[in-house]
Amino acid sequence: MKGQKIDMKIIKTVDAEGAVLCHDITQIIKGVTKDTVFKKGHVVRKEDIPVLLSVGKDNLYIWENDDNMLHENEAAEILCSLCINDHMNRTGPKEGKINLSADCHGLLKINREALKTVNSFGQMMIASIHSNFPVYKGDKIAGTRIIPLVIEKEKMERVRDQINSMTSGQPIFEIKEFKGKKVGVVTTGNEVFYGRIKDTFTPVIIDKIAEFGGEMFEHIVLEDDDKKVTKAILELIEKGADMVVCTGGMSVDPDDKTPLAIKNTGADIISYGAPVLPGAMFLLAYYGKNGSDKTIPILGLPGCVMYAKRTIFDLILPRVMADDEVTAEDIAELGEGGLCLECDVCVFPKCTFGR
Repeated sequence: MKGQKIDMKIIKTVDAEGAVLCHDITQIIKGVTKDTVFKKGHVVRKEDIPVLLSVGKDNLYIWENDDNMLHENEAAEILCSLCINDHMNRTGPKEGKINLSADCHGLLKINREALKTVNSFGQMMIASIHSNFPVYKGDKIAGTRIIPLVIEKEKMERVRDQINSMTSGQPIFEIKEFKGKKVGVVTTGNEVFYGRIKDTFTPVIIDKIAEFGGEMFEHIVLEDDDKKVTKAILELIEKGADMVVCTGGMSVDPDDKTPLAIKNTGADIISYGAPVLPGAMFLLAYYGKNGSDKTIPILGLPGCVMYAKRTIFDLILPRVMADDEVTAEDIAELGEGGLCLECDVCVFPKCTFGR
């Protein structure tokens, strides 16, 4: 039956001997089973009729050819083709459903307008996890489904053409692999530089960048001197840092000069301040290295990153580690969902933070 265009006809199950099923028949017994008892395309035998009746099928849909209609599984293949991209696996079609999963550790990106457009057509749907969050190999990222058993061929062609026009032929979903970035860390603060307190910030940075394949390749500790901090940032970049993280000196106190130091590198300041709690005093900048197309992200981290379970750093870091450019508009949009509820048991990212 593969590739055959169909319409459906309804008949009484008691009269179905010899008929060909146009959809899977599923048996659901709570706490016992949820499984397919007859597959699409199955030719009904006399002994099948009592089984069909026992699962509540007094009537059946059977095959009828119609060049203007697509079976749910054929239409599901079209929907899947609009979604699937590199680094993804898919299931086979079943009852009009196809699921997608990640095939690597990376950042999930979703064309939200295209996704909304598909879901506005009616009789079809795509459900996914959130964009801009990390996924691991094997994670389910999306599920597609055709709602009716058959759907107009013209409608599926229309949604395909409209989405391809919106995305320039690119899939709705993308997974950007995380890069093994070399990260330079600049720790500022007289209290750390003179040994008055222990540096408990840097170990946090090391652990978080390691989650995405990064490593700290050099660490510089300085007093509150903006000129020295500027020089240290530029030296790290010159030595090959793919990213620079600055800790300390990020508040508005007179002796907190890290934002000035970052600005004086000549980097493009994307945002100083973010609508996220914890993390409002966050700074993001991009430094253009020697006029090349490559830009180096520079992050100024507020003190909350050192002690809070999740902060603005956890929302921005995956994107930076996947070379996904973050804009001022992106940061502004974080306000909705930007309030961490600081739960006793942190379940991030399975929560509202950053959504």
